[in-house]
Amino acid sequence: MIVRTLKECEQSERRVVSENWESVRMLLKDDNMGFSFHITTIKANTETHIHYQNHLESVYCMSGNGEIQTLADNKVYKIEPGTLYILDQHDDHLLRGGSEDMKMACVFNPPLSGKEVHDENGVYPVD
Repeated sequence: MIVRTLKECEQSERRVVSENWESVRMLLKDDNMGFSFHITTIKANTETHIHYQNHLESVYCMSGNGEIQTLADNKVYKIEPGTLYILDQHDDHLLRGGSEDMKMACVFNPPLSGKEVHDENGVYPVD
């Protein structure tokens, strides 16, 4: 059994910070579960281009607000607490933080190894 707290993960190398977001990676590839689990904060009033060509992701909004825009069809979806969005087609998108930070629970398949950040195309590399 693996037991971790968000607090201990926030105070470790599992916390990855970028200009627009912070990701606390609570479950990673080396935990051998077949997926990774993250608590991610999207900063207010930011826009991040993301295109997970190598990963599938599900994201559940726990608090805050924002929106996601799919670039293939320019549809915009409001994000608020209780919203789940699923990037099941490696969707190229823009993620926008709204008037307050968004706290999100995220699941990645295949799992991340821990230090990934988006490249110039919004992609995480495959480990």
